[in-house]
Amino acid sequence: MRLDKLVSLMDKQGFNGALVSPGSNLYYLTGLHIHEAGERLTVLAVNSDGEYHLLAPSLYENVIEDFPVTFWRDGENPYEKLGGILGELDIASGRLLVENTMRADWLIGIEKLLRDYDLHPLSSLMRELRMRKDREEIRLMEKAAQVVDDVFEEILAMDLIGMSERELALKIELMIRERSDGISFEPIVASGENGANPHHAPSERKLKKGDLVILDYGARWKGYCSDITRTIALGKPDEKLLEIYEVVKNAQESAFQTVREGITAREVDRAAREYIAKAGYGKYFTHRTGHGLGLDVHEEPYIGPDGEVVLENGMIFTIEPGIYLPGLGGVRIEDDVVVENGRGERLTKAERDLVQL
Repeated sequence: MRLDKLVSLMDKQGFNGALVSPGSNLYYLTGLHIHEAGERLTVLAVNSDGEYHLLAPSLYENVIEDFPVTFWRDGENPYEKLGGILGELDIASGRLLVENTMRADWLIGIEKLLRDYDLHPLSSLMRELRMRKDREEIRLMEKAAQVVDDVFEEILAMDLIGMSERELALKIELMIRERSDGISFEPIVASGENGANPHHAPSERKLKKGDLVILDYGARWKGYCSDITRTIALGKPDEKLLEIYEVVKNAQESAFQTVREGITAREVDRAAREYIAKAGYGKYFTHRTGHGLGLDVHEEPYIGPDGEVVLENGMIFTIEPGIYLPGLGGVRIEDDVVVENGRGERLTKAERDLVQL
């Protein structure tokens, strides 16, 4: 059980306990998917002896089975119940790990239950567990990648001229939901001059001849994410845009060819960044080259100039360099990459040469 691995790390690093709130870490450790707990206190407490107990609202009485849990009902004080759990597990003091994304009001209430404590972010240990995917996790992410590849083929078959960015984004979301468990993030559709904004929110701008269109979207399968970006042309775009497309494509390939077990994440970033800089567009590449991928669409390892993680088999991340020219447009090409057998393998396989419709 993955909880055992967390406990082993806690013991090695001298932590007395961990408090995990709903999210990807809880799902990873237990397989429990607590959906939209909202303001209702929900916490898994784990001690360094490997004992654990969940506090959850009574909404989940028919959902959580065969797991040590205490339920609380509206009108009861959940912090009193949690205090009893912490006492039984003897983790109300010492060096404690706390979920990074825990609600502030929960943490404030929990602090009142603690005695002498020293809080540390749970991510400091969870990154060590989650960065390296096992074969089953890789299989699930291959499925999520296949979904976004298939959606790209569907997009290319559409009559896109005159469609708004927002309309296309909604169609992409629907196609993903029809094929998977849902989107991993809100799709980005950035056409024409809007492509100069890396995280453009789809607008009512209509797609037209001469546009480059950035399409950035992802799917989830059994909790695991994919994340792809392709840039397509509607007719023949500006010559400058054609030029930067080739620069980005080659920079992405250069970074991909760099991937191997034993190098640092920053070396992958450097390969893309130096290629773009030598082409004269360094100042227009405004973000890191990539990010880890798994139960979260952004997680370790981060592929940036300060990426110190040494790549190992089982690590999965994106490679997504881009160039963004204000007032004209932009290009980004992104693939999901796994380190296997000591080298990089693409999970996303959709066409990377410029498609002109």
